Amino acid sequence: MTLATLSPAEARAAIENGARLIDIRGADEHARERIAGAVNVPLDRLGDLACDGRPVVFHCKSGMRTAASAAQLGAATGGAKAYVLAGGIDGWRQAGQPILTDRSQPLEIMRQVQITAGALVLIGVLLGLFVAPGFLGLSAFVGAGLMFAGVSGWCGMANLLRVMPWNRRTAA
Repeated sequence: MTLATLSPAEARAAIENGARLIDIRGADEHARERIAGAVNVPLDRLGDLACDGRPVVFHCKSGMRTAASAAQLGAATGGAKAYVLAGGIDGWRQAGQPILTDRSQPLEIMRQVQITAGALVLIGVLLGLFVAPGFLGLSAFVGAGLMFAGVSGWCGMANLLRVMPWNRRTAA
C-alpha cells in the first residue's frame, strides 16, 4: 500500500484543517526535536493509535521509515485518510517550517551508538598500532557486535546506553 505524500506546505494546511500529525520516531528522537502539535506514536506502538476518523499525517526523520511502513501506517488509521510528510522532519525544517528543539534532552540512542562504536573502533586500532596488536580485538569485537545488531535487530550497546544516567531524562 502506498500512502499519498504531502509537501510540508500541504501538510501544514492539512493540520490546520484538522488532520492529526503523528511522529513515528522513537521517544528519544521526539523528545529532542519535534514539530509542534505532533503526537509521538513510535512505529512499534502503532496499535496504540486512537482512530477518530480525522485524516492523519505521519512523519519520521527523513521519510524513509514512513515510506517503508506505509501499509502498516495505513492500516493503523482505521480507514481514515492517511498521508506521509515528504522528507519527514528534515523536509519540514528545509521548507522553513518551525521545529521545537530541546537541547537539554540527550542525543538519540542510535547517534550515541554510532559515536561510542566509532570511538571504540578508533581506540582499538590506535592501541593496536602503538601499544600491542591484541588491542585490535576491541575493534573486531565492536564490529561483530554491530553486525549482530544488524542481523538480529537487537543491539546490546543501545540497551546499555539507554540505561545510562544521562538518558533517564528522555520524555516517554
